[in-house]
Amino acid sequence: MSSRCAACKHLRKRCQRDCIFSPCFPSNDPQRFDSMRIIYGASNIAKMLQQLPQHLRAEAANSMYFEAQCRLADPVYGCVKTISLLRQQIDNAHSQLAIIQAQIAFYKAQIHGDSNQIQNADHQLPVSRFYKYLAADQGNGFPHPTPPPPSSVNF
Repeated sequence: MSSRCAACKHLRKRCQRDCIFSPCFPSNDPQRFDSMRIIYGASNIAKMLQQLPQHLRAEAANSMYFEAQCRLADPVYGCVKTISLLRQQIDNAHSQLAIIQAQIAFYKAQIHGDSNQIQNADHQLPVSRFYKYLAADQGNGFPHPTPPPPSSVNF
């Protein structure tokens, strides 16, 4: 096994003891440096890593590697595509959470008081908001009981 890191092997130079690349690009993973070099260039990678404190360089190299892999897989959108998909999942989770919170409030209101007179305002459910979330959630296969129509619930 060679003592040179993957970056120095690729650049065909001698790997110094204080090589900026060696902690981030081990000799057993040459693809890691190569994919980053294609996107950023070797000198730009070195400049970016030199600007960071020693303890942040490995994490920065991981981030640049992820971005390079995404850019190679999708040259137009790169990692923005992944970020957008994750943002959609977060928005969907927030919608489902709002539906569940509305259902909990609805059923608490039914349990704690007569449907004609609910004493505590904290247990009141804004019906229009509840049905807005139900309408937005149609067809996702999420099982939820159907509350009575808004006209039969008196708040």
